[in-house]
Amino acid sequence: MRWSLRLGAILGIRIELHVTFLLLLLAYVAMSRAANAAEVLTVVGDVLLLFGCVLLHELGHALMARRFGVNTREIVLTGIGGIARLERMPERPLHEMLVALAGPAVNVVLATVVGIFLLQRHESWNAITEAALAGHALEFLFYVNVFMFFFNLVPAFPMDGGRVLRAVLAMMMPFARATRYASLVGQGFAVVFAVVGTIVTQNLALVAIALFVFLTAREERALVQTRSSLTGMPVSAAMVTAFLSLETRHELSHAVDLLLAGEQKDFPVLEDGQFLGMLSRDDLLRGMRTEGPDSPVGRLVRLDVSPIEASMPLDAALQRMSAARQSALPVMMRGRLVGLLTLENIRELLLVQEARQRHAGTA
Repeated sequence: MRWSLRLGAILGIRIELHVTFLLLLLAYVAMSRAANAAEVLTVVGDVLLLFGCVLLHELGHALMARRFGVNTREIVLTGIGGIARLERMPERPLHEMLVALAGPAVNVVLATVVGIFLLQRHESWNAITEAALAGHALEFLFYVNVFMFFFNLVPAFPMDGGRVLRAVLAMMMPFARATRYASLVGQGFAVVFAVVGTIVTQNLALVAIALFVFLTAREERALVQTRSSLTGMPVSAAMVTAFLSLETRHELSHAVDLLLAGEQKDFPVLEDGQFLGMLSRDDLLRGMRTEGPDSPVGRLVRLDVSPIEASMPLDAALQRMSAARQSALPVMMRGRLVGLLTLENIRELLLVQEARQRHAGTA
């Protein structure tokens, strides 16, 4: 994600901190009206404990997904919680349900372990509650995990509870329809969150969560519908066959000329006539700034872009593009570069399909 700082990696999963987390931390310290350094440190410690639980929660999702062969690109800690960015969701509804439940399960384990320890220190639950309200760290940690467990199981797609709802529905109906129903339910909850956060509690964090849930539910519904529309079609149905390519010896100024001469934004790079990698518009512009126009294309070519076959299912290719964050992929047939699959061409194909369906419906 943009505006994120990399903190490191845990179990091979990149951990990033979004700038909104720092804004939340500053806002929380300001609203707490801490009178001295000790109180400020206490407030900061509470926030760090909270987000430590969020990180463990997201690791629960990531490790369960790994069991089903799904990797996690990164975990991003934001001002409204954590996001485990999976390469894709598991294909089987049961697996998606288990991935969704793994996060809240981590909170149950943490709350249980801390709760057992606290019961040995306090005479009653009331004493634990009073200690939590007084700012004691362990008691605060207990209630944070209890709250995270129940809040995340609210069936507001794409939150954990919403994904469980989608998985249950997908066991009884097509995946696209299950996504549609779950996303509409999620948007309904988002409206409730927004009303409560605005009118009842004046809680801006809840309003931000409402906005995130509403927009993300709509985005995922559109993505799943798109993939459903592409099911059964090969990559060759959408690939661009009239494309330009570059050789590693070409200068960046030549690539700029091709960029400005047409609408193509991503260029396959060849070496001795064989596909080597890709050069995107962003990489080209960055190279012009850092390397200069006389630098050869071979210095900037991306070698980590794997070609796809023309016979590959189009929905699977779109999923690969999304996972790799690529706007274009080279298409091969019998070892020869024959086309480019671009997001723009996929959109054009969908528009054509929609026009045909509307014509058929009125005929």
